[in-house]
Amino acid sequence: MDMSEDTVQRLAALQAKLNKKLGPEFISQRPGPGGGPKLTYAEGWKIINLANEVFGFNGWSSSVVSLTTDFIDQNEESKRFTVGVTAIIRITLRDGVFHEDIGYGMLENSKSKGAALDKCKKEAVTDGVKRALRNFGNLLGNCLYDKSYTQEVIKIKVPPVSTSYD
Repeated sequence: MDMSEDTVQRLAALQAKLNKKLGPEFISQRPGPGGGPKLTYAEGWKIINLANEVFGFNGWSSSVVSLTTDFIDQNEESKRFTVGVTAIIRITLRDGVFHEDIGYGMLENSKSKGAALDKCKKEAVTDGVKRALRNFGNLLGNCLYDKSYTQEVIKIKVPPVSTSYD
């Protein structure tokens, strides 16, 4: 496939951006399951903002390929619900290139089945969007799978964010 020099340069610049790793301002931590080691992650809105910066707000899109309710269990005594939902998400760039990945959402001990399903679906879709975007490069979250990188970057203190938009 022949590409113009301009196209080659634009692709090289895009690849250079995607090869960069997330800075500490994009990285959060939370307790691991069952009180295990802390999990390092990037919040969904931060990754979406980065994708908009990298690809342009109209340079990419996401779509739900499938959304499956894996289980809805109700505790007989408490009448509370535990729900699990799986989403397969496709991220498509303007040129047609795409990646798909799976996301998962779960909620335990919910008073409301509807609220539990709502939360789990949103969580599964957001997780899938983040996981699919990471396939495009380090800048969109793939670097978080490099444990030696995350151990170092979480040590960096982040200055407070300015809310002035002058």
